[in-house]
Amino acid sequence: MNRQSLRLSFEFFPPKTAEGQEKLMHTVDALGTLAPEFFSVTYGAGGSTRSNTRDAVLAIRDKGHAVAPHLSFGNDDQDTLLALLQEYRDAGIRRIVALRGDLPSGMADSSRLVYARDLVAFIRQHFGEHFHLEVAAYPEIHPDAPGYLADVRFLKGKFDAGANSGITQYFYNAEAYAQFIETCAKEGITQPIVPGIMPITNAANLMRFSDNCGADIPRWLRYRLQDLKDDPEALKAYGVEVVTRLCERLIELGAPGLHFYTMNQAEPTTTLVKALGLR
Repeated sequence: MNRQSLRLSFEFFPPKTAEGQEKLMHTVDALGTLAPEFFSVTYGAGGSTRSNTRDAVLAIRDKGHAVAPHLSFGNDDQDTLLALLQEYRDAGIRRIVALRGDLPSGMADSSRLVYARDLVAFIRQHFGEHFHLEVAAYPEIHPDAPGYLADVRFLKGKFDAGANSGITQYFYNAEAYAQFIETCAKEGITQPIVPGIMPITNAANLMRFSDNCGADIPRWLRYRLQDLKDDPEALKAYGVEVVTRLCERLIELGAPGLHFYTMNQAEPTTTLVKALGLR
């Protein structure tokens, strides 16, 4: 694949303040020069950032960029989600990242749709093929999964329900992705699965976040980051080296694109994309 044509996408979280929104728009402008296929905006547990997500999505659209809101049922009923999807459709949004999402504590209403495959089927039922549907994939296996094959088959259920492509949780072991893609192929999954990439800029934050979401940091990397945690410039340089090497290997393995978790910052992602010669 020509590196210049590799699919790039950049993920943001919805800002809570006017200052954060202004900063995000500057980040959009900076990353927009890298010609991403789309930006995406996350959706808080149980729809807790619904309005902020929608506002950020529409602001990015107004700048002329393709943008994909994340969406999950959480504690919302079908009518609430249907109204939001109709608003996105009417606004010209053509891509959705459909997720199970984090469930609010105490949620026990089994009559509501919860799993991502149910959301995918719901969107297809009401909107046909209008939306390109992305779903989450887990090369190191979702922490709630009963087993490796079971998790791959959960992913196949999302594709069977109508999803178009997948985006993975971030990871730092390229061979985990290689094995995952091989297993997916054996289970009949033919849709593209794009690896998620997390730049390394802050050791403590990365370790805390990874421990919470189940993303593995290999021991060698964890110890090296510990060594560098008090030297921000050295840690930043090492992070670029490690993640560039990871991306190079993923491109060698035939990854159809790269999805960057930007944390609403332009510089770390821009540095990596340029180091890889992608734009």
